Amino acid sequence: MKPHLESDAKTFGDWSYLAIAKHFKKTIKHEKEVLKDENPEQLHQMRVGMRRLRSAIVGFSPALNLPPAADEKKVGKIARILGQLRDIDVLGEILKNQYQPVLPTKEQKQLNKALDVLAEQRVRAFERVDDILKDKLYLNLKTAFQDWLKNPSYQTIAEISIGNILPDLLLPQISKLLLQPGWILGIDLKEKNIQVRDRLTKEQVKKLLDNQGTLLHELRKEAKRSRYNMELFTQFYGDNYQDYLTDIKALQAVLGDIQDSFVLAEFLTEAFEKEFSNKMPVLAEQLTETRYEKWQEWQELQHRFLDKKTRKDLHITILQPIEIENFETERLKNLEEQEKN
Repeated sequence: MKPHLESDAKTFGDWSYLAIAKHFKKTIKHEKEVLKDENPEQLHQMRVGMRRLRSAIVGFSPALNLPPAADEKKVGKIARILGQLRDIDVLGEILKNQYQPVLPTKEQKQLNKALDVLAEQRVRAFERVDDILKDKLYLNLKTAFQDWLKNPSYQTIAEISIGNILPDLLLPQISKLLLQPGWILGIDLKEKNIQVRDRLTKEQVKKLLDNQGTLLHELRKEAKRSRYNMELFTQFYGDNYQDYLTDIKALQAVLGDIQDSFVLAEFLTEAFEKEFSNKMPVLAEQLTETRYEKWQEWQELQHRFLDKKTRKDLHITILQPIEIENFETERLKNLEEQEKN
């Protein structure tokens, strides 16, 4: 079966088909514009499509029987090459729009030199994107997905109702998120009790992030995977589920901002072939300040997700999807409420 609408989808296989179709079509929709390299938003959208496609493949893997050319590792390789170019674009936007306008004239000139280095890196990164989108790996991958969408093939378990299996799809990824070591960064464990250190100084936060910041980077990646998985099934849950999804999005965003500040510092150090803070002390201080501000935001989410009740309620929420027979009624009800608002 090839469902055309969400209302047609009933089984594990139906929903896997809809997810693969949606994200594959989003990916190839932007391909031509990416190759023109005129609008960075096209690259961003294609990268997002690739990432979500990979997430769908992993999340629905028990139901899918995809051809070898459509392997999630191949999707991941292409997504990483797109990501390298996108990361350079984001880095340039942050430096130009967020930091350069508020720097003293001397540091603005120094930053221009670094931006020239970044422009050279971007040329090479785009060449890699151009090469991969014309490579057999990508062309074969496209053909494989197109053929599969015309004639999908599934594992036997794909016939199970989505309502019967939905918690089993989501809970393993949520467990990975909640078990990430990054959650305990900056806390004290005393007599088995968790105590978050709320009043760390800017210097203490800097030291923590310098020594263990990679833990937050890994937590961010797990939050992203969890977000993508949860977004596949928002139709089957209510407000509590959406609230948790909103918090996970916020977690991904704030940890991404912290990571961006480290990437900026690393790039500037490489660009100047030495510690950049000697040449650009104002910018160095601004990056430290940004990390400290984002740390405060992170701790609010850390408090929430380390709370035993929060974690229990998240699991219970996922264990209680809308009954499949009530899905269409709930969907129409939500559409009516959206129209009223």
